[in-house]
Amino acid sequence: METSLYPPVKLFLERAGYVVKGEIGGCDIVGLAEGETTLVVICELKLTFNLELILQAVDRASACDEVWIAARISARGKGREADRRYRDLCRRLGIGMLGVSDTDEVSVIVSSVSPMPRSNPKRRTRLVKEHMKRQGDPALGGSTKVPIMTAYRQQALACAAALADGPLRPRDLKTAVPTAGQILLANYYGWFERVEKGVYALSAVGHEALIRWPRPVPDKVPNKVYDGDRTDI
Repeated sequence: METSLYPPVKLFLERAGYVVKGEIGGCDIVGLAEGETTLVVICELKLTFNLELILQAVDRASACDEVWIAARISARGKGREADRRYRDLCRRLGIGMLGVSDTDEVSVIVSSVSPMPRSNPKRRTRLVKEHMKRQGDPALGGSTKVPIMTAYRQQALACAAALADGPLRPRDLKTAVPTAGQILLANYYGWFERVEKGVYALSAVGHEALIRWPRPVPDKVPNKVYDGDRTDI
């Protein structure tokens, strides 16, 4: 699976000075490096080098400073990485190639050209914001057909964990989750239900979510349950 490439490529980029997280904004890997300006690197993963991998990299190029593609190196030495035309195409497009061996050793086949021209600053900004908001690195790069643990889902889970013991007001959660009011009101996942004005409880779906994605109650959330006071938010 493509996710098997994520750990060695992540380690390679971390050693190059990037903070790396997987599955952000549709990109398999996004790495940030702090400096006078934040440098953004994107890497797309496939089990083999092919045209689709290059097309993905071209699409991502407008949102980053460097774009890479990574794939397994053919054991027989007959993969695209051995094709000079494929390597030359990557060079002309400014796309770096990383080869991953069967023992998870990562080697640079083609260096990425940096800086690359950026023409989509809004997309770049969305990637940086999501990367910085996401706690830890909860998603394996290359994952498909599975829910992605986004920063929003993490915040919603924090709200759900706090409501596990009983109803609370959004203001009771705001210290740990500043956007709690918006999350509870939007109820995007169906995890919450309003029991009365300004008071929310965890729905049956929300309890199921905590079993699927167990989360501790945030330390900063007051350890109290709604006592019946109808004071509004």
